Amino acid sequence: MSAANSGSGSGDDARRPCTNGNGNGHAVPALDLLLPTVREGRLRRILQLIEQEPARRIHDLALHFNLSQSYLEHLFKQETGICLGHLLQEQRLQRAARLLTESNMSIKEIAYTVGYEHTSSFIRAFERRFQNPPRQYRRLNAA
Repeated sequence: MSAANSGSGSGDDARRPCTNGNGNGHAVPALDLLLPTVREGRLRRILQLIEQEPARRIHDLALHFNLSQSYLEHLFKQETGICLGHLLQEQRLQRAARLLTESNMSIKEIAYTVGYEHTSSFIRAFERRFQNPPRQYRRLNAA
């Protein structure tokens, strides 16, 4: 199943309908700022899991916590004000940016590592977020 049609926390979660205006990930807060504001225990544990492994899928998180995917997304949006898919995508792209500047991994390897099944989807999402394709971003931000 491709990331684009899974809607399950893969690289293209932000394509799912959400009305918070964060489709490009720019207004998604960092996990360390979000975690202290979340009161619901399951959501706090979900945020901790995402922090440990940003490539997690919404579907897998829902199964882990015995929730339906739609209820998890609703609960998350209600509690945090942001879409879970947008948060997951932002975490993936931030991790990819770090890997681009701190490793010699290929772009294809980075795409797969952060949860994208298709390099082309990763490149499009990365360029939307950082205004540069991954190769150029690496060149401009080399450590």
